[in-house]
Amino acid sequence: MSKNIINKAAEAISSADCLLIIAGAGMGVDSGLPDFRGNKGFWKVHPHFKKEGLSFQDLASPHWFFNDPKRAWGFYGHRHQLYKNTVPHDGFHILKKWCLSKSTESFVYTSNVDGHFQKAGFSEQMVYECHGSINYFQCCLDCVNNIWHCPDVQFTINEALLLAEGKLPSCIHCGGIARPNILMFGDSYWISTRSGQQAQRFKQWKNSIKDKTVTIIELGAGVSGCSARWESQQTTGTLIRINPTDAEGNGNTLSIKSGALGALLAIDELLV
Repeated sequence: MSKNIINKAAEAISSADCLLIIAGAGMGVDSGLPDFRGNKGFWKVHPHFKKEGLSFQDLASPHWFFNDPKRAWGFYGHRHQLYKNTVPHDGFHILKKWCLSKSTESFVYTSNVDGHFQKAGFSEQMVYECHGSINYFQCCLDCVNNIWHCPDVQFTINEALLLAEGKLPSCIHCGGIARPNILMFGDSYWISTRSGQQAQRFKQWKNSIKDKTVTIIELGAGVSGCSARWESQQTTGTLIRINPTDAEGNGNTLSIKSGALGALLAIDELLV
C-alpha cells in the first residue's frame, strides 16, 4: 500500500461531511468467508461440484427449489449457517466509527446478502442490500407478496454433498417450500419489496446530501457486471477503491491494492 495514497484517503475521510460505504463480496473475506468470485474459488471450497460441472451461478438459481429443494437448501442453508456463525471483522467497526463521527448521516450500499453490516451495529435504516438478504425468507410459489425474518434454519446439512437433510423451511402462509429472499440468477420470483424500500431510503439520502462533501469507500467490489462498483461511480465525491486485485479507477480514484481490513486499519491509524 502506498503511504501517499493512505494519507490522501485519510484526508478525504476526515474532511467529508458524510461517507458512502459500498461493499462487494470481497468485504467478507477478512471475516473468514470464502471468496466465490470465479469458478476456481467456488470449486476449491466445494470440489464435488466441479465434478458435476456445476458453478456457483448454476446453483444460485431459483429452479432448484422446484426441481431439487434438498440441493437448493443444502447450498443456501450452508451459506445461511456460515453467515450466522461468522463474526464481522474489525473493519466493519472502523467504518461504523467513521460514520458516527460525521456531521451528516452516512449510508451503506452492499451487494452482499449476509446481513453483516447490521450485525456489526449499522442502522437497518441506513443500509441498502441490493440483492436482498439471506436472513429473510419468501414462498417459492409467491402465494402472497410477503417476506419474513428467519435468523435460523433447523435442518442439518450433509457437508460433503451440500444436501439438506430433514424438514425444509416452509412458507408461513401456504406451507409450501420457502426460499431465501435473495435475487438469484435468472430470478423472476424474487419479492423485492424490502429491497425496494431500502432503495427508496437510499435515493432520499442521496438527494439530501447533494450540497455535502461526500467520500465514497468501495471495498471488495468485483469488476465484471458488479452492481456495487457501478454504484460507486454514481455519486459525486472522492472515491477510495480498496481491492486486492482490481483497485484501479479513473484519475480521481484513490486506489488501494489491499484487502478491506488491512487498508481500513492503515487509514484508521492516521485518524486516531
